[in-house]
Amino acid sequence: MDLRHLRCFLAVAQELHFARAAEKLHIEQSPLSRAIKELEEELGIRLFDRNTRSTRLTRAGQVFMEHVPRVFAALSQARESVRAVSAGYQRQLRIALSGSITQAHLTALLSRCREEEPDTEIRLYEVPVAQQIKGLESDLYDAGFAQSSEVGEVLFAVPAWNDPMVVAVPSRHPLLIHKKLPLDEVLRYPLVLCSHDGCEGSSPQLARMLRATDLEPIVAEQVASHDLMVTLVAAGYGLGFTTEAHVSTSHHPEIVTRPLAGRTPVLTTYLIRRIGEPAEVLQRFVERALFDAPGRAADEALDTSPGGSK
Repeated sequence: MDLRHLRCFLAVAQELHFARAAEKLHIEQSPLSRAIKELEEELGIRLFDRNTRSTRLTRAGQVFMEHVPRVFAALSQARESVRAVSAGYQRQLRIALSGSITQAHLTALLSRCREEEPDTEIRLYEVPVAQQIKGLESDLYDAGFAQSSEVGEVLFAVPAWNDPMVVAVPSRHPLLIHKKLPLDEVLRYPLVLCSHDGCEGSSPQLARMLRATDLEPIVAEQVASHDLMVTLVAAGYGLGFTTEAHVSTSHHPEIVTRPLAGRTPVLTTYLIRRIGEPAEVLQRFVERALFDAPGRAADEALDTSPGGSK
């Protein structure tokens, strides 16, 4: 088995069509079919069910597909590490980002890291939460940020920062007579909410807040991105829940934000890493990331015992 076999498998698995996969790889279809056959013979299993009308992954092929992209990710990271050394960096940190990470917090953290450890290169990878968790478990990443604390048994998550939630309101909405909006008043109007797939970290946190009320939300639209939510709110489709930091990056003139009355709900971003003693360079990064974290977050992040905060 070599990388040629894996590239051919990956192309067919993504396209589920041999002709399109061959075109994608800029090769003829016959050597592609031969490479897949060689791979299946070496593994002793069928990876694809193929007939005149369709091509689909077998169950074994689906399992193989979960691993192959990580092979190429590891090779890519190896190349990046070598290039970093040649460029003068002595160390490298691989940081995964999932969801709508607040730009201001991330900018401040990266600026401080560059100032205090200029010889450490920080590589950022934007990936879904599930991919981040698998990557942290398999040592593709050193740490990550996400708006989810459900990270399994070999990782743990601690709050890195909190962003107060606000309500995004069209600029000519009657609720703007209030300086702070009671949640029960907000829920009398249609809402534009981010779907779980589009906002996989913040969506569950918002859902927990809404479940704590006795009112059933009126969902006018579910969208796949924060930007589309802001656009639809500005167009009058409904109200939205967001943070000041996210709205400020949109610069939409037809949006006004109002805080919620009472105890302000927050959107929490977590730092995630493996349980155990971190390398010194990672430990310093964690300390910087949690410098402004509430409570004992920094102490918990450095707890290396299996029974620590997870």
